[in-house]
Amino acid sequence: PGLMMMGLMNNAFQNSASSLVSSKFAGDIEDLAVLPLTRQQIVWAYSLASVVRGAMVAFLTLSVGEAFYFFQYQELLAIAHPFWLLYFIVLAGLVFGHIGLMSAFWAKTFDQLSAISAFVILPLTYLGGVFVSIEHLPLFWQMLSKVNPLFYFINGLRYSVLGQSDVEVQSAAGLVFVA
Repeated sequence: PGLMMMGLMNNAFQNSASSLVSSKFAGDIEDLAVLPLTRQQIVWAYSLASVVRGAMVAFLTLSVGEAFYFFQYQELLAIAHPFWLLYFIVLAGLVFGHIGLMSAFWAKTFDQLSAISAFVILPLTYLGGVFVSIEHLPLFWQMLSKVNPLFYFINGLRYSVLGQSDVEVQSAAGLVFVA
């Protein structure tokens, strides 16, 4: 589940951000102004495309994980809570699609865009408990992880797939919704 969320967040961010920055540099961004769409519709189009890409990566990661699980245990891993799985995938894709759009409007170069991904999103993802539960960490690092908003994204997806989490699913769902 942690790898699913990491792939989803990175791809949703990169999809919207790179699409918009490429349009800025190619001069295609002006073409959006003449479309018979409102600004909100254009933003939602970019964001929903990010959700699709992120969800595809998440489900591909889940499929690979299912294959490894099947070869190890000769059974498929059942999804514990399908509704929560859909909830966290869609909202995380929207959040990171919007973050990608905001970053693309700010960035003047692809390097600035890459810096946001490499120096902000990636470290927060790794400190959010992607690979293991934070209960194995010393108390200081557990408390630090609980301040990280990506921890709640990751644990929400972990709960939806495995049925267990380091935090209440309602807390994670509420934070993700507010984001």
